[in-house]
Amino acid sequence: MNVVTEHLSDFASLFFPNLCASCGCAMNKGEEVICSFCQYYLPKTNFHLEKNNTIEKHFWGRVEIYRASSYCYFQKGSRIQHLIHELKYKRKLEVGVKLGKMYGAELNECKDYDSVDLILPVPLHKSKEMQRGFNQADLLCEGLSDAMGKPWKKNILIRTKKTETQTHKTRFERWQNVGSVFDITDSKFLEGKHILLTDDVITTGSTLEACANSILAITGTVVSIATIACAVK
Repeated sequence: MNVVTEHLSDFASLFFPNLCASCGCAMNKGEEVICSFCQYYLPKTNFHLEKNNTIEKHFWGRVEIYRASSYCYFQKGSRIQHLIHELKYKRKLEVGVKLGKMYGAELNECKDYDSVDLILPVPLHKSKEMQRGFNQADLLCEGLSDAMGKPWKKNILIRTKKTETQTHKTRFERWQNVGSVFDITDSKFLEGKHILLTDDVITTGSTLEACANSILAITGTVVSIATIACAVK
C-alpha cells in the first residue's frame, strides 16, 4: 500500500470505521473482522491439544472418530454466541471465514490433524440453503482450508431429505430426525482419505454422527470432527 492509498484509507475510516463483529468497536489498523481483544477473550476449549477430550468421549460407542474438537464453549451471552448469531442471522459471512482461519491456525498445533486429506462441511438441504443464501459450514471450511493448507469440497456429502428443526428435540429424536438423510456423491474420491468434518455448533452430535457414518461406509476412510463451538453437556 503506497502513502496516498494509506492516507485515503485512513480518511475513509473516519466515516466508515472498521468495526469488530463481536463487540462493535472500531478496530485498529491491521485487525480484520474480530478485534484482538475479542479474540483473546473467546471462551476457547483447547480440546485439539487433549486426546479423549469431552467431544471425543461424546462419540464413544456411537461412531468411530479419530479426533474431535471444538474451538470454543457455546456459553450464553458469550462472544462466540454473538459471532455465530452475526454469521447465521445477520449474514456477516466474513465472520465464518475468519473463525475458520483462527481455528485452523490452532489445529495446526496438533500433529493429529496433519494427516487430514480433505475438509467437508455438514451440508444443508438444497431448499434450505437457497432460502438462507449460504451454508455457514462452507465458510468455516474456507477459512480452515486457508489456514491449514488442506483442500475442501462442497457437494460430496449431501443432505437428501429436508428435516425438521433440531432445536427442541431430545437427543434420541435428533438422531431419528437425521439418521438416514445424508449421502455421498463420489465414493471413489473419498476412498482412503482422512476427512475433517466441519460444522458451526455441536449439541447432541446426532447430525455429525450421521454424516460420519455415511463417510465411514467408504473403504479406508477416517473421520475427524472440528466445530467452532460446543454446547455438549
